[in-house]
Amino acid sequence: MIDYDKVLSDKIKKMKPSGIRKFFDIAGTMEGVISLGVGEPDFSTPWVIRKAAIQVLERKHIVYGPNKGLAPLRTEISRKIEKKHGISYDPDNELIVTVGGSEAIDLALRGIIDPGDEVLVVEPCFVCYAPLVELAGGVAIPVPTRIENSFKLTVEDFADKVTERTKMIIMPFPNNPTGAIMTRKDLEPIADFLRDTNIMVLSDEIYSELTYGRKHFSIIELDGMRERTIYVNGFSKAYAMTGWRLGYAAAPEPILSQIAKIHQYGIMCSPYISQNAAVEALTSCDAEVAKMVDEYNVRRRYLVSEFNRLGLTCFNPEGAFYVFPCIKSTGLSSDEFCERLLYEEKVAAVPGSAFGASGEGYIRISYAYSLKHLMEAMGRIEKFLKKLEAERNEG
Repeated sequence: MIDYDKVLSDKIKKMKPSGIRKFFDIAGTMEGVISLGVGEPDFSTPWVIRKAAIQVLERKHIVYGPNKGLAPLRTEISRKIEKKHGISYDPDNELIVTVGGSEAIDLALRGIIDPGDEVLVVEPCFVCYAPLVELAGGVAIPVPTRIENSFKLTVEDFADKVTERTKMIIMPFPNNPTGAIMTRKDLEPIADFLRDTNIMVLSDEIYSELTYGRKHFSIIELDGMRERTIYVNGFSKAYAMTGWRLGYAAAPEPILSQIAKIHQYGIMCSPYISQNAAVEALTSCDAEVAKMVDEYNVRRRYLVSEFNRLGLTCFNPEGAFYVFPCIKSTGLSSDEFCERLLYEEKVAAVPGSAFGASGEGYIRISYAYSLKHLMEAMGRIEKFLKKLEAERNEG
């Protein structure tokens, strides 16, 4: 009989499953659960995007596309970046269309990392970064951010972690799970530090369209940073296109030409239908995105106000669609809090520890759900907190 323990990669066996999925796998087996965890817009993909996809289907000519993506889409992505950031990328040599932003991140890491190279991973952050670094043979070095600094990255947070093996720093802003953003003023000292190094920046800006009261600023806009940055973005969050699986990376030609080879052999091309539809997203949907942002903002303000009212101090996010309330006052760990909340009140949230050690003491709540959904969930959370308070008083 085959010994699977000997067959499987040691690297994979040591890797922990996603902390986000754990509670939702459990929730999927229960009746009446309100989920506040998955970062998926509750809006339908705008009709003009769906219509473009339908037209492709009706033509019955659904084929493999070019490795780097359809030329009209790459052209529109280039125009979008230039309009938004004032930075130009050659659509033929400096852009690649990927299967979601996640593939773009994977390509960037595998194209840069040699065995033993170190990557600074700014935390709390999305769960995929450190595992993908390790799969590429690198070493993920956590760089915790603090609520005292509004979860922004400072040079002091990472300067002492830089070694001769440091190859890259991952900048996940606007941030999942905290909702923190970085302004020009915040980014300038970091750019000053990096300019005299060979450290690359992986800037994951998938939530860049979802900011509240302040326009997103990208590190590529600062002098000397375009040449040392792999810029990652996509369509999932802003355009409610999660299942369409479409993202992109922009980088200087010497980098892009190399990481494109990984995509060429591993994926070949992104979905043809999705790419055609994405052209419509970039050219026709600014007003739709603005409407979604306005609705997210209403939900954001409601949740921040409610968590603060309930005594769970809640950082005021300026981007993405998550709040990150502190649950330390309950005396429970993040895992314990989320597990009890799920089993006792049937509300699914994500423990902050899933996003790195610095996320312990917090939970992540997504507001990519209707206000009615959120209000029902907050009623259950309030009931749960009163139960915890009664337990402490009895103790």
